[in-house]
Amino acid sequence: MYNLLGDLSIIEASSFVASPTAGLYCAQFGAEVIRVDQIGGGPDYRRWPVTNSNDSLYWENLNRAKKSVAFDLSRPEGRELLQALVRATGQLITNFPAEGFLGHELLATGRPDLVTVRIMGWSDGAPALDYTVNNAVGYPMLTGEGPEPVNHVLPAWDLLSGAYAAFAMLAAIRRREQTGEGSEVRIPLSDLAIGTVANLGGIAEVLYSSANRPRLGNTVYGLFGRDFVTKDGVRTMVVVVTPRQWSNLLTALDLEADIAVLEVATGVSFATDDGLRYMHRDALYPLFERAIGAREHAELAAKLDAAGIVYSAYRTMLDAARDDRLVANNPIFSQSDSNPSGCTYPAAGSIGTIPQMSRSDARSAPRNGEHSEEILSGRLGLPSAEIARLIDSGIVGTAT
Repeated sequence: MYNLLGDLSIIEASSFVASPTAGLYCAQFGAEVIRVDQIGGGPDYRRWPVTNSNDSLYWENLNRAKKSVAFDLSRPEGRELLQALVRATGQLITNFPAEGFLGHELLATGRPDLVTVRIMGWSDGAPALDYTVNNAVGYPMLTGEGPEPVNHVLPAWDLLSGAYAAFAMLAAIRRREQTGEGSEVRIPLSDLAIGTVANLGGIAEVLYSSANRPRLGNTVYGLFGRDFVTKDGVRTMVVVVTPRQWSNLLTALDLEADIAVLEVATGVSFATDDGLRYMHRDALYPLFERAIGAREHAELAAKLDAAGIVYSAYRTMLDAARDDRLVANNPIFSQSDSNPSGCTYPAAGSIGTIPQMSRSDARSAPRNGEHSEEILSGRLGLPSAEIARLIDSGIVGTAT
């Protein structure tokens, strides 16, 4: 946690991954992020993984360092309270429908300099999820060996959309500081996905070649990179991205002579050209399979470390969680023992590290409605009697 955005307050009305991620990143850099949910929790409040008590570990980690307000959003008065909070604050992150009660034009009627960042499915308002957008842009047909499509388990477009939304919020606020004008930034998952494909050259590639990229399994497209199995059965990914790494890899594996013979046979030099190493991969890989397969993983790792080669053994997520380098000794983590679930485990704070500043520990997630009274009093100036009426009538919820 860093207090870089301590003067910024944001209302977040959202669910699932992308929109809560945007709020999380802002909160980790010090913004006051006020998440507003339905009383009892929104549709993602019990999303798996859950504990034996049905507390969502997903929810409490995507909503760290935020405040929680709970309204009955099925009732007009609950929706009006949320609208009032947005207008009083001036910043909104949401994935609610663009034409609903959180529509930007409607909210801006009472707050013309409002900045809204809205994450959507498709730009025309049609719903979409990461898993359906990923299919639409073609990546499952590139993943694995084929011929069946392979879905990716990581919700990459949700996470990229969340990061892009946090950036868009700050960019729109910057524009407002310069012009005094508010704005709405819409970020459809479909646009983020296909725009990223284009940024990586994918659109140009397939239109230029009039063909799809081949299915490569664990081979890295355009580079020398693939998984190999050591003598003791450890599957290890090895990737070369620079000429120096290529030279060092050959030395580490005693393959200089074998590669020289292959270069004579093919009439090419692999020393400096990624593309040539990729194109001749079927001739290169057997040499590396034998060299790596003849070594125990510990020996291989020592040689690759000394040579500055990028590699990693395949591990489970439980292995990663128990890795001191990744978690226990990593400063982005701090032990969290005040979670709503009651569980104690390392929690991630700001992913970015600022060497010139002291990092504070990751903060816990709130309970549903934990800050309702504080926010209604501080942001809307409601007297205690009115807040009590709203609570008694079931329009406002508080943590129990």
